[in-house]
Amino acid sequence: METNKNIGDVSNLSEARISRIKEQGYALGYSKDEICQHAVGNRFAYQMCTLLFTTGLILTNIPILAVAMLIAALTVFLPYHPFDYLYNHSLRHWLNRPKLPPRSAQAKFACGIASICLGVIIYLFYQSLYLWGYLLGGVLFVVAILVSTVDYCIPSKIYNALFQNDKAV
Repeated sequence: METNKNIGDVSNLSEARISRIKEQGYALGYSKDEICQHAVGNRFAYQMCTLLFTTGLILTNIPILAVAMLIAALTVFLPYHPFDYLYNHSLRHWLNRPKLPPRSAQAKFACGIASICLGVIIYLFYQSLYLWGYLLGGVLFVVAILVSTVDYCIPSKIYNALFQNDKAV
């Protein structure tokens, strides 16, 4: 297969990053090349959610946080992350990448945890418990930045420890 040299080229992902992406549910049925091709799109949804959530957190804006919570919650129930639809129907064409597959159980678990955390942050802000809201928001921010930048997904590790006996990685 010919390597595409274009915007978003990830053909040289390290083995460590490929391993971390596999932990997110790409372990079975995807070659290293396919994982590399999906890497940019896989992170896109997390990056957009991190941007949205961080904006709401910095502004202490409950409506923005509620939108972020709704997007995270929808991921649990929809086959794709809501931002995957944007990526699959427009951005992937510009980046010359394949369509993203449906989100894995690990990703749905991670988004479920994020939606719960966002709900708690909204409640804390609503109750004027800003310090606690910012502390939980800071933890969520660190987790989101790790998955958005270096593909290290703590909730996927938790999911795999709880529900995967073979850890197919």
